[in-house]
Amino acid sequence: MDVNDHSTSYCREVEAYLCRKNDGHLIRIVGPAFEQVCGWATRGIPIKIVFRGIDRYFERYYAKGPRRRPVRVEFCEADVLDVFDDWKRAVGVGAVTAAAAEAADEDAAAARKRGTLPAHLDRVVARLTALRAGEGRSLDATLDDIIRELDAARADSKRLRGEARGALLDRLRILDVRLLQAARTGCDAPTLQRLDADADVQLAPFRDRMPAAVYPQSKRACIDRLIREHLRLPTIAFD
Repeated sequence: MDVNDHSTSYCREVEAYLCRKNDGHLIRIVGPAFEQVCGWATRGIPIKIVFRGIDRYFERYYAKGPRRRPVRVEFCEADVLDVFDDWKRAVGVGAVTAAAAEAADEDAAAARKRGTLPAHLDRVVARLTALRAGEGRSLDATLDDIIRELDAARADSKRLRGEARGALLDRLRILDVRLLQAARTGCDAPTLQRLDADADVQLAPFRDRMPAAVYPQSKRACIDRLIREHLRLPTIAFD
């Protein structure tokens, strides 16, 4: 498939996904919108990252109350780029082209400011508690331990400074790794095989530019991110 065919196919996949999110209302991706989405393809943004960015926009849109009009793809770009920036940091890949690198710098500058540490802990505990109430039972023991520890930590998190704050941030990173390890162990073989294949697809635009020793690390990080998304796990680390 040549570049033009790939960009057209990519745009049609985005168009179809947006149609489903808009309850069947089709808004054609043409003109400037087509060029915009082709730019995402050129940067190597995985199609599932685009979908996640669109999902993020819709989550905010629904939170504001009943929808009044279909969402256009142009409205989703900030979220798509934000999710892509998070994905690149998570899996350790660089931009495909110099132009993409410049765009990534702009994206990072425009990224939403993170909240405070206490607010972060509140959100994480709420999401872990919701997971604990779900149907799956494989993570129960791990979730109980982490929720109990974070509950104790958030009471004093506003007052922490210096080394004490640094120690808590280190502990959050350790808990995040523990949660992902437990989640990976709890996944069945077909799920892991599917996520392994998805990771290869997502990393394909970047693989030729990666040193051979780096690819396995990036792939594992990508699979961890896919596991997190599959199970709707929060990120416990706060960096």
